[in-house]
Amino acid sequence: MATLDEPLRKVLGDKTANALKKGLDLHTVGDLLHHYPRRYAHRGELTQLSGLQDGEHVTVMAEVVKVQGRSLTRSPGYVLEITVTDGTGELKLSFFGRKGSYRPEKELSPGTRGLFAGKISTYVPRSGRTVRQLAHPQYKVVHEKGAEEAAQEWADEIIPIYPSTKSLPIEAISTSVETVLDQLDLPDDPMPDALLRRRHLIGLREAYEGIHRPRTWDELGRAKARLKWDEAFVVQVALAQRRVAAASLPAKPRPPSFGGLQSEFDARLPFELTEGQRQVGDEIAADLAEHHPMHRLLQGDVGAGKTVVALRAMLQVVDGGGQAALLAPTEVLAQQHYRSITGMLGDLAQAGRIGGAEHATRVALLTGSQGAKARKEALLEAASGAAGIVVGTHALLQETVQFADLGLVVVDEQHRFGVEQRDALREKVDGGRPHVLVMTATPIPRTVAMTVFGDLETSVLGQLPAGRSQIQTHVVPPEKPAFLARTWERIKEEAANGRQVYIVCPRIGEQEGDEGDAVAAEDGDRRSPLGIMEVLPKLEELLDGLRIGVLHGKLHPDEKDAVMRRFTARELDVLLATTVIEVGVDVPNATVMVIMDADRFGVSQLHQLRGRVGRGSLHGLCLLVTDAAAGGKARERLDAVASTTDGFKLSRLDLEQRREGDVLGAAQAGRSSSLRLLTLQRDEDVIRDAREEATALVEADPDLSDHPGLATVLTSLLDEERADFLEKT
Repeated sequence: MATLDEPLRKVLGDKTANALKKGLDLHTVGDLLHHYPRRYAHRGELTQLSGLQDGEHVTVMAEVVKVQGRSLTRSPGYVLEITVTDGTGELKLSFFGRKGSYRPEKELSPGTRGLFAGKISTYVPRSGRTVRQLAHPQYKVVHEKGAEEAAQEWADEIIPIYPSTKSLPIEAISTSVETVLDQLDLPDDPMPDALLRRRHLIGLREAYEGIHRPRTWDELGRAKARLKWDEAFVVQVALAQRRVAAASLPAKPRPPSFGGLQSEFDARLPFELTEGQRQVGDEIAADLAEHHPMHRLLQGDVGAGKTVVALRAMLQVVDGGGQAALLAPTEVLAQQHYRSITGMLGDLAQAGRIGGAEHATRVALLTGSQGAKARKEALLEAASGAAGIVVGTHALLQETVQFADLGLVVVDEQHRFGVEQRDALREKVDGGRPHVLVMTATPIPRTVAMTVFGDLETSVLGQLPAGRSQIQTHVVPPEKPAFLARTWERIKEEAANGRQVYIVCPRIGEQEGDEGDAVAAEDGDRRSPLGIMEVLPKLEELLDGLRIGVLHGKLHPDEKDAVMRRFTARELDVLLATTVIEVGVDVPNATVMVIMDADRFGVSQLHQLRGRVGRGSLHGLCLLVTDAAAGGKARERLDAVASTTDGFKLSRLDLEQRREGDVLGAAQAGRSSSLRLLTLQRDEDVIRDAREEATALVEADPDLSDHPGLATVLTSLLDEERADFLEKT
């Protein structure tokens, strides 16, 4: 008998076990049993030979009337041809290979009756008469006694089709699973009996049988329901334990204080906060007042006013005697945030300086390209506490950067940072953890997963501030060349009216492998993505007379800043750029965004890029130029982006195409997921119910001492790497 943690070599032998280890990374009985079929075949109803159609998947019962072999004329090899009939017509069964190597030759002699299943194809021999055949069909010899019953039983059988490799065929995996199931020894079910009864779930042994060798579709459905539950519940138990542990972590509370910087800032605002901004602000304020660290996602479509909400939270922390750090993914965005925050604060950001308000703080900027003097000053202000707000790029993560009392970390566009990077800032707090606020317009799939699983508190800004315009998005496809011609005309019209335009390319184009975050072409080898340097000469012809500026990541920071300042000052009509403008660039006079080779970008990038227009009272227009053919995944993605400005809807499309990644690990896409059957799109109700049950169980038994079987399963799922990852997220 074999338990779930039994090494496969002890059950299957060294040769098979090594093949499973090398081909599929399966080591134990449990690994193999959790290698679920990717689909199930059904031989279906028996079909008369006279009614067969080319390309049809069929199961027929017929009698062998002729067996012959012949050598192939155009290539070396041999084909065994078996002719069968059911009285209504004839069919040829073809087996290709070496002479004398066929089992069918021994089993399917003339007069033998059998069942044959496969896909019908046709060919025309020298005789000129079309011949229908099954190439390498599945078959089963049927004896006279009970032939009809045996035929129907075989036709109704559900056949599991396993994920396999070239060196490890499906048949070998199926045989291994059968062997393991026959020897399986399961101790007590890890799920509490009361829970199984309450949720109408079958036992684990029955579930393994039902998923790997189901006798009926209902049995398969019950097995999937149980195993999906296990995936959801075990993850929810891990997250529930994490929530209990997080609640015990110390964080310095920063409750709102009246009459401080935040109150003064609110009083000076030249506009009314939206109802959504007020509500989200109250949620964040309440979190900051707690004695355990906040971990909240602030999701809002581009232009929804996330920066103002984050700044009010930072001022609340400064009022409480602490500091706030804003982590931005690029220098362009960091500088934009710095200018925006100091501009909004005015004299409230000039503490100790001439013209500074009586109650003020300072805002420091820290980036990698700063000169030594500016960097030294920023480091000193952060370490001394003189700067209540520190804005920076990855430079903030360096060991030399110290804070006097870091109370809040704001991460802008979290999809541009890894968990390890975000965690580096948390480590700069002695004896506790800072509160964390993550801002994004389109969450990455794993973040969507975490919000569905309920481990990430979420605030959503769905209402645009007064005066902000909606953005229209259209696909410019290859089958409508007039659309592209109209694009250049529209740019000229906008410039003539004093408006400005962005044109974005996937890469610079100076050399292979240069800057660019574009995704690979999805239809095989195509031309290289368009680069700025190859597009620029064409634009100078198409947009003759317009002032065109160029911006990309390889420019010196001073050059980048100079180009952006010229564009902001309306000294340029068109800004030709890479994704360096993806986030943070704020030019209200820019009305059109043209994205070249739009199919080479991900959903998140497209949504972020179009958010650079429509940032004022002027309507925004985004044109997605592509040569991707209609009907493919690339066009599906572009059509989705054109159909909605809802960031969560778009991230769910991303989720469908990329999967959610490992909810308990560092993978951002679904390559090494702990979820095999569970999908977030279809199983939110299962996840919700599992969260409810897991929360109650962990509250009653935090260390699972009363549920040793469940604790064992959790330990196997949460290896050291995943446990460490959960600790940091």
